[in-house]
Amino acid sequence: MMAYHDQEWGVALHDDRALFEMLTLEGAQAGLSWRTILDRRDAYRRAFHGFDILRVARMTDEELEHVLNTTRVIRNRLKVFSVRKNALATMGVLAVHGSLDAHLWSVVEGRSVVNRWQRADLVPARTEASDRLSKLLRKAGFSFVGSTICYAFMQATGMVDDHLAGCFRAKQAGTMASRKPALP
Repeated sequence: MMAYHDQEWGVALHDDRALFEMLTLEGAQAGLSWRTILDRRDAYRRAFHGFDILRVARMTDEELEHVLNTTRVIRNRLKVFSVRKNALATMGVLAVHGSLDAHLWSVVEGRSVVNRWQRADLVPARTEASDRLSKLLRKAGFSFVGSTICYAFMQATGMVDDHLAGCFRAKQAGTMASRKPALP
C-alpha cells in the first residue's frame, strides 16, 4: 500500500490502456478494500489481456465465465462482465473523441484538481466533478461508475490530488510524470 501511495496514487495518468485498467479496478473495488484489489491486480491483468481494450471488447461469454471460475479476480458476475461492457463503451469513446484520456480529463478541464485537506476525515467520497464524470460515463454505456467509484478513480489517476497537507507527496505535487503501470 505504501508503494502504491508513494509512486502511483494521485499521479496524473494519460494513457488510455492504463486509464481503462484503473476504471476496471476501481469498479471491482466497490464494496471491498483497495488492498484486496491491489493484491489481485496481476490476476486482473492476466485475465483481461493486460487491459488491451480491443481484446477485452472481443472477449466471449465463455472467456468471461472462465475468468469467473479460474482466476483470482473478484468473482462477481456483474463486475466481471462489466469489464467487457466498459471496453465496448471505451471503443465508442475512442471512435467519437479520439482518446479515453481526453474524454475523462475534460471533466477537470485537462488539469489536476489539487486539494490539501488537513485531515483524512475531511476528504469527500464524491464531488460535483465525480457526479459529472459518472453521468458522462453512464451516458457512454459504462457500468460500475457511480460517483463514489468515479471519485476514487479520479484520485487514483491524478485527476484529483488529495494528498493531505502534511504528506511528503503534497510537497512533490507536479514533480512526478504521468505513468503507465507495468504489465506482467
